[in-house]
Amino acid sequence: MTTATLTPARVDSGADTRIGLAGNLRHIGALTRRNLMRIKADPESMFDAVLMPIVFTLLFVYVFGGAITGDQDTYIQRLAPGLLGQTGMTLALAVGTGLNSDFQTGVMDRFRTLPIGRASVLLSKLAAESLRALLSSAILLGFAFILGFELKTGVLELLAAVGLSLVFGMSIVWISMLLGMSLRNPQAVQGVSMLVLMPMQFGSSIFAPTDTMPGWLQSFTKVNPLSQLADASRALLNGEGAVAHPVMVVLIWSAVSTAIFAPLAVARFRKRT
Repeated sequence: MTTATLTPARVDSGADTRIGLAGNLRHIGALTRRNLMRIKADPESMFDAVLMPIVFTLLFVYVFGGAITGDQDTYIQRLAPGLLGQTGMTLALAVGTGLNSDFQTGVMDRFRTLPIGRASVLLSKLAAESLRALLSSAILLGFAFILGFELKTGVLELLAAVGLSLVFGMSIVWISMLLGMSLRNPQAVQGVSMLVLMPMQFGSSIFAPTDTMPGWLQSFTKVNPLSQLADASRALLNGEGAVAHPVMVVLIWSAVSTAIFAPLAVARFRKRT
């Protein structure tokens, strides 16, 4: 790491308090820069953020669009807002795999010798992932516009939908990081993440109307936060349906999830380092 603010020294678990807010912010900035430099050195790590929105949009619009809504133009209006939340969640769950790899390769041993707040390591990953999620959202929406998506509201509503999906995705990052520090290897983290991701993705209103699903699955979609996020995004971008209720549900779910899993992730990180 190339920064003058981080010099080798062994510190105990109380370092966060002694360093202070300004010091922690400097460390978060330095570590976020390190994470972004790693992406620059390994651009293949951005393939999921860059290509996944394009692949998902193409496959679902042209393979399932006609069958679900009758034509691709109608389906892109339904799919694009729903994919905003799905994309953020997919990227967020991948953070745990990378964090687990950092422990396996000894990167965390280096951090252990530095006088930095332990939470700053995790917060820097959260910041870097936020930038990746913003890039992925921009690619998704840009490609959707190319395929014929029409924004029927305004720029403020578009920014609100992107912001809402970002808030939700960052709450999932804490769950992913906790998994990454609790399971033995990256393969296990990836496997568990997929077990979480797949039911939430396809047991939601992202890809198809929920009224065509069996009753037991409809019950699941009603409590699935991805359904609420998809409905909120459609209301914000298409101007159809209620906005306040699904937005409030997503915000409450994200706040509760962060309040539970962020302290658990930080405590687990301190225990391992």
